[in-house]
Amino acid sequence: MRTAFFGTPDLAVPALRALARTTQLVGVVCQPDRPAGRGMKLQPPAVKTAALELGVEVHQPVKVRTGRLDEWLRERGVEAVIVFAYGRILPPAVLSAPRLGCLNLHASLLPRLRGAAPIQWAILTGERETGISLMQMAEGLDVGPVYLSRKLMISEDETAGSLAEKLAHLGAELIHRDLPGVLEGGLLPTPQDERLATWAPPITREHLELDWTWPAARITAWVRGLSPRPGAQTHWRGKLLRIGHALPVEDGPAGRPGTVRVSGRRIWVCCGAGAVELLHAQLEGRKMLSAGDLINGRVLQDGEQLGPGLP
Repeated sequence: MRTAFFGTPDLAVPALRALARTTQLVGVVCQPDRPAGRGMKLQPPAVKTAALELGVEVHQPVKVRTGRLDEWLRERGVEAVIVFAYGRILPPAVLSAPRLGCLNLHASLLPRLRGAAPIQWAILTGERETGISLMQMAEGLDVGPVYLSRKLMISEDETAGSLAEKLAHLGAELIHRDLPGVLEGGLLPTPQDERLATWAPPITREHLELDWTWPAARITAWVRGLSPRPGAQTHWRGKLLRIGHALPVEDGPAGRPGTVRVSGRRIWVCCGAGAVELLHAQLEGRKMLSAGDLINGRVLQDGEQLGPGLP
C-alpha cells in the first residue's frame, strides 16, 4: 500500500516511523520551516528531520487550499494518507485525492474532545482517560466515522507533555498493529454520536491566566494541562509569574484567594477551596526557580496577593 504521511511536531514522529515500517511510504507533508531560537534561524519541523533520515521525500506547502497538494499525491500514486498533528485543515480536493482517502490519528476518544488541543483539554477538564482514535477524514472538524480507538488512563500527576509522549507511542502502536487491517478493508468505520461530542479549542492567551477563586484541584489541573508550554500564569507586582509545578493541599492555610503564605522554605497560595503549594515558578525573563530559591530571592513574600492586573 502506497501511503503518505501528514504531520509536523515531535508528537507525530513515532507514528511516521511506524508507517514507514508498515507500508510503502512514498512522501511526507509537513508545515514549512519556522524561525526559532535566539538567532531566529529557520528550523525544520521534527517530522521533516525524521522523514529525511528515513530517505523519504518531503513536501512543505505554504498553503494547502490554493496549492497543488492533491496533484502531488496523485503524481506519486498515493493510495492512502495518514494524518497526525499536521496543523492544517485539508480541503475536499486533498481529502479525495488518494484512493482510500485521508485517515486521521486524533489524540482523544472521539467524539470527545474534538479540536486542536485535545491533549491539553483532557487534563484541564479533569478527564480520567483519553486515547487515540483512527478516523476517516471528512469535511468538518473531526466529524468523520471512527475505525477504532485505543484508551489510555490519565494519572493524577500527568502533564500535557508527559501525556503527549504516551499518546505519541500509542499512535505508533495503532499504526503498526491495526492500520493494515483498516487499509485492507477488514474493519469498517462507525459514525460518531454527535450527542456525545465535546470540544478542545486552541489554547489562547486568555486560557493561561489562573483564577485563584477556583478550587485547588482545578488550579493544579490547569498548571499540569498547560505544562511544559505555554504554561499557566498569574500576575505578581505588575509582572507575569509562570507556575511550573504546584500541588493541591486540602488543609493548607486559609485566606483571600490569591494570598501568598510563606513558612520556612515552602510557599502556599490560598484558593477558593483549599490551597496550592507552589514548588516551581518563573518570573518573566528569568529561569524557573524552586520554592526555596523564590523565597531566598524575595520573589514571593508572605501576605502578597497574586491575580490578574494586580500591582
